[in-house]
Amino acid sequence: MLAIRLPEDIERRLTALAEATGRTKTFYAREAILGYLDDLEDIYLAERALEDVRAGRTQTVPLDEVMREHGLEH
Repeated sequence: MLAIRLPEDIERRLTALAEATGRTKTFYAREAILGYLDDLEDIYLAERALEDVRAGRTQTVPLDEVMREHGLEH
């Protein structure tokens, strides 16, 4: 269970959307959170990977080498 307090303008928009589509505000709040959570997880993983590269914990491979290895040379 989750309870959130939204700014009035966002609450009005959410209510209007729900009424216009016959869906619940909960449906749209859930959809928004799930979509945003995917993005946040991707950002977090990318930032960690970048930190690992910068700290020398992860080796990189030049793009031309990857392309050659997979037969994608131009």
